[in-house]
Amino acid sequence: MKVIRAQRAGLCMGVDLALCKLNDLIENTTERGKIFILGSIIHNPQVVREYAEKGVVTVQSPEEVPTGSTVVIRAHGVAKEIQDELSSRGVHVVDATCPKVAAACLLIERHTADGRTLLLYGEEAHPEVKCLLSYAAGEAMVFDSRAKCEELTLDPDRKYCLAAQTTQDKDVFRAIIEGLQAREELDVTILQTICDATKQRQEEAIRIAGDVDFVIVAGGYESSNTRRLAQVVSAHGTKALHVETADELPLEELKEYPVIGLTAGASTPKEIVDEIQRVLVTLQEDEC
Repeated sequence: MKVIRAQRAGLCMGVDLALCKLNDLIENTTERGKIFILGSIIHNPQVVREYAEKGVVTVQSPEEVPTGSTVVIRAHGVAKEIQDELSSRGVHVVDATCPKVAAACLLIERHTADGRTLLLYGEEAHPEVKCLLSYAAGEAMVFDSRAKCEELTLDPDRKYCLAAQTTQDKDVFRAIIEGLQAREELDVTILQTICDATKQRQEEAIRIAGDVDFVIVAGGYESSNTRRLAQVVSAHGTKALHVETADELPLEELKEYPVIGLTAGASTPKEIVDEIQRVLVTLQEDEC
């Protein structure tokens, strides 16, 4: 068995920045008491567990954050009104929103200011999508596939603005753009909001998929970009398996594949990817 590991497997810039901000806060903040996070700092349960052991408290609603305390806004961002409400209560807000998400928010805010309706390609329940929607000046429609977009009833007399959750599939988004542009009666402004790192990670996964028999995709099950990696690999005809840790690897099944690819989502720590690779290499050595 041969193992091919993606160069871009592991933490992206936005996640790394968020964790650096939280680490600095843990090391340097003493006068404000407990540190709260509104939702998981990133979609990786192992990382969340490590911070809980350091005393960081994860809450699910702004009402759970005490007045005068410190709260970290996670990498996915939060709705604009929630951040404003926290600040108005005297909560010390440390914004760890990914810069790519923050940039997408500002683009949506600017391009919907004239009354355009936002068309957003993303997962409606995802925290990043809720953040993006909060910056739309007017109405918004959310869909999670090209087919769902084509089902939308769009009025030629209205103006629209198309954006995407930053971790969505770039090929699907391109197809959505082409479909809307083919409808010449519609006035649609296109915003390119998919993160370059996401696109590069997906492209590398596709290249690796063409050279292997099976791909392991490592990352939290709640991670949208990790699920997307597994989907794009499968869509190109290579079997893919999404796991959180090395303990979940189907070792006996994997022995059947001569070449295995390994990649990981943007919120997956290097240590987890290293451990999965170590186990795969051990299988390789057992065959020798």
